[in-house]
Amino acid sequence: MSAHWDTIGYLISSKYRLAVVDRLANAPATPTEIATAENLAPSHVSRAIQRLVERSIVELAVPETQRKNRLYALTPKGTTLWTEIRTAGLH
Repeated sequence: MSAHWDTIGYLISSKYRLAVVDRLANAPATPTEIATAENLAPSHVSRAIQRLVERSIVELAVPETQRKNRLYALTPKGTTLWTEIRTAGLH
């Protein structure tokens, strides 16, 4: 269970990671859409997305070969983590 809470701690320790997961909980989105909606720098959002992809919290929702308008979505793991974060009032 501690690894699970380590992941939650990792998510909530960054406003960028938290904003990405919060936005993707509603629907898949591009990094630009997330940055605009959350009023964040696109470079920070892109970096947060890549870190979340590495941890299997976020996944690419379009073919890997697509280079423009790349949509990202929460994985089932990401959805579960976000539910727990919201339930615990950690967001």
